[in-house]
Amino acid sequence: MMRSDWEVVIGLETHAQLNTASKIFSGASTAFGAEPNEQASAVDIALPGVLPVLNRGAVERAIRFGLAIGAEVAPRSVFARKNYFYPDLPKGYQISQFELPVVQGGTITIQVGEGGKAYEKTVRLTRAHLEEDAGKSDHELFRDHSGIDLNRAGTPLLEIVTEPDMSSSAEAVAYAKALHALVQWIDICDGNMQEGSFRCDANVSVRRKGEPLGTRREIKNLNSFRFLQQAIDYEVAEQIRIIEDGGKIQQATVLFDPGTGETRVMRTKEDAHDYRYFPDPDLLPLEISADWKAAVKAAMPELPQELAARFQSEYGLSAYDAATLTANRDTALYYVEAVKAAGAAAAKPLANWVMGELAARLNKEERSIAASPVSAAQLAGLIARIADSTISNNIAKKVFEALWNGDGASADEVIEKQGLKQVTDASAIEPIIDEVIANNAANVAEYKAGKEKAFNALVGQVMKASKGKASPAQVNELLKKKLG
Repeated sequence: MMRSDWEVVIGLETHAQLNTASKIFSGASTAFGAEPNEQASAVDIALPGVLPVLNRGAVERAIRFGLAIGAEVAPRSVFARKNYFYPDLPKGYQISQFELPVVQGGTITIQVGEGGKAYEKTVRLTRAHLEEDAGKSDHELFRDHSGIDLNRAGTPLLEIVTEPDMSSSAEAVAYAKALHALVQWIDICDGNMQEGSFRCDANVSVRRKGEPLGTRREIKNLNSFRFLQQAIDYEVAEQIRIIEDGGKIQQATVLFDPGTGETRVMRTKEDAHDYRYFPDPDLLPLEISADWKAAVKAAMPELPQELAARFQSEYGLSAYDAATLTANRDTALYYVEAVKAAGAAAAKPLANWVMGELAARLNKEERSIAASPVSAAQLAGLIARIADSTISNNIAKKVFEALWNGDGASADEVIEKQGLKQVTDASAIEPIIDEVIANNAANVAEYKAGKEKAFNALVGQVMKASKGKASPAQVNELLKKKLG
């Protein structure tokens, strides 16, 4: 654990691949998984005489993001050439944005931690700009040389840059998860980290309290939240070790090795002037009118924070429950559909089931909620039968299991087919209670001596004897009456 006399300063740069069908400056496909270089057009490989043409869909996705974070969507932005030489960059430069990005400012509010130690924090964004991706070098395909795959060259990216507002790996991961959920929510990126659609670079520095900002090192291309946390934690410990041993931190780009859990220096870090940015002469300035922004805004879905606020005001959910249910758009849509079917009175028990029984089963089988075998309407029907005392919570779990396995089209059908209807007739429950009292004299004596656990044991025996069908509330009431 880090000592309290050190402070950590973290900023993230995230590359979100925009989910357009074609690339940002050419008509080539962006589909994942094609054979090497099958999706590299003349524009992508920089043949002489070709000219880039901006993809309108990429711009609209950038506008959507800017509106979602409350940023300024620039009425005029400029594309620039970022010059560097690398084998997978055919032109010798990358088309990006520098001085005038399309999105400026904005914030994302995050929930850090769980339970009583959880807290809320707002992370400021510096900018988000459009750019093209580079190709990919493959060092494993051939034994004695590297291969270059230019399928990714020209794929549209939105690079999202934060202020250095985070002070721990936990905050960085919470921000990355919130951003990951947001770009999927507003449908600008599929968020597939395994395919490289969402990847983070972390700028990390340390300093003793009260001292100026330390020298930062950038950890590149982290494509999982677990790696992001591990890489930051290792880098923080390593920087502190170097300083305490009398060394100095050199500004550098480092890579994280998941196998060792360590970072290693790849190259000394370049500054902006090293890239010799200048406006791209082949692309006109990008102009975004107020009407265009208004049209994009009108087509946007209700945002997570807006929906969470509505869940609290209309359904009486806690801030934690509302945030959990809106962390993923598919989960939120499932929940909304279930409440619509069951009624607002069922909102809280539905929330408990979605976050509890359903989430646990989905996690166990590694399914998304969109692929849940139990539909929102089926879950709503199940909750309705609990509410009207047709079944108990314990029996409801059996019904849920049957619905999950496809053994019935609805909760009502499962209850009828398996004879699971709760017994609420006192004349049917009393004989069972009498038998349990007669067979459990020791527990009866303990209860009368003031031991409450003995009563719970008797209730359990009654429920077991009734095969879970007796109404728990009635069992409690009748048992207490008979025991005096």
